[in-house]
This record gives sequence, structure tokens and C-alpha cells, in this order.
Amino acid sequence: MNREHLLAIVGSKILRLLFVTLRLRLEDRSGLTKNIPKIPVVICFWHNRILGITLTFLRCYPANSRNGVSVLTSASRDGEILARLVSQFGMGSVRGSSSKRGSRAFRELVELVEDGRDIAITPDGPRGPRYVLGPGAISLAQLTAAPIIPVHAKFSLCLRMKTWDEFVIPLPFSTVSVTIDNLVHVPRELTNQEFESLRSRVETLLRNEAN
Repeated sequence: MNREHLLAIVGSKILRLLFVTLRLRLEDRSGLTKNIPKIPVVICFWHNRILGITLTFLRCYPANSRNGVSVLTSASRDGEILARLVSQFGMGSVRGSSSKRGSRAFRELVELVEDGRDIAITPDGPRGPRYVLGPGAISLAQLTAAPIIPVHAKFSLCLRMKTWDEFVIPLPFSTVSVTIDNLVHVPRELTNQEFESLRSRVETLLRNEAN
């Protein structure tokens, strides 16, 4: 067992213990948790909200009626740990970023959408800048016709790490408030100006809910 695998196993057990203590308040405007969307979706949330979204996935994702979620992680060692960690929670992963293995990762994401899987992307990851939405999620939705679902998480009590994204860790026995926003459909044909307008719209939706 290598170091990354061991860290993922230990980390998943610690997180499961933490999650047991947390209260989740969910507002699902999209209907995703009731399986209303009949097509794959691209789930977008800020990098520092990963724990809140993971909690929501474990409690609310309708795994019996959807084809699962694959998470885009970086090709770095940290990305390897995250990929192994999400596998402990029943999620798949695709390795890549804009700086490394990006085009291959994008092709893999397209193939997964075509196979009916939902995709989870932190559009300001893996290294920021924080709360700036890169173009990848919009491009993926444009090519595959999978709508984007912005997801927001707020925390009643939390710690913020001294990292580029101020990664948020909810404190035990606190409340995590998650909003699964309405679907954002991306047309296949877009001018550069229309593309930027959509990118800015999704970024604004996510920023307006960040605390």
C-alpha cells in the first residue's frame, strides 16, 4: 500500500466520523437529488467547498437512479490523494488540469458524459485564483450538451486553512447549508462574447453565495 492510498483511507475514515456530527440543510432548486434531470450534468463548486459537497453527495445523491459522479482532480501528488479519497466515497476521478494532461483529461470527461455519468468540477482549482471560474466547465457543457449545476455550500462554524483557496473545514456539530442551483444550459454555438457572458454568469452565481 503506497503513501497516497494510506492517506486516502485514513482521511476518509476521519471525514466519515466528522460527517456523522454535521447537520445538512439542503435546497435543491435543480431537482438533481430527486433525479429530475434525465441527462448527465456538470456540477460546479468552489475548490474550498469540497467537504460540504462531499457530505451532500453521501447523504443525498440518488445513486440508484443515476450513473454516478466522476471528479476532475489535478495530475499532482495532491490530486492523486484526492482521487483516491473520492474513490473511498464511491466517486470516480479524472486526472488533469490546464497545465498538465489537460487535453487528455478533457477527452476523458467527454467520454464519461457520453456514458451517462455526472461530472464534478472545481472551476477555480487546482491552484486558483480563488473564486475565478476557468473556461473548462463551460467548454465541456458546450460540447456535450450537459447542463451546468452551480452548487453552493455555507458553514455555520468552520476553520479556514492558510492555503491559496482558504480551504474550509466544518467544525463538528455545525450546520452545512447547501444549495443546488438551477440548471444552466450552454448552447453548442457561441460567439466569444456569448461564451464569456456565460462564464461570467456562472462565476457570479457561485461568488454570490460564497462566504
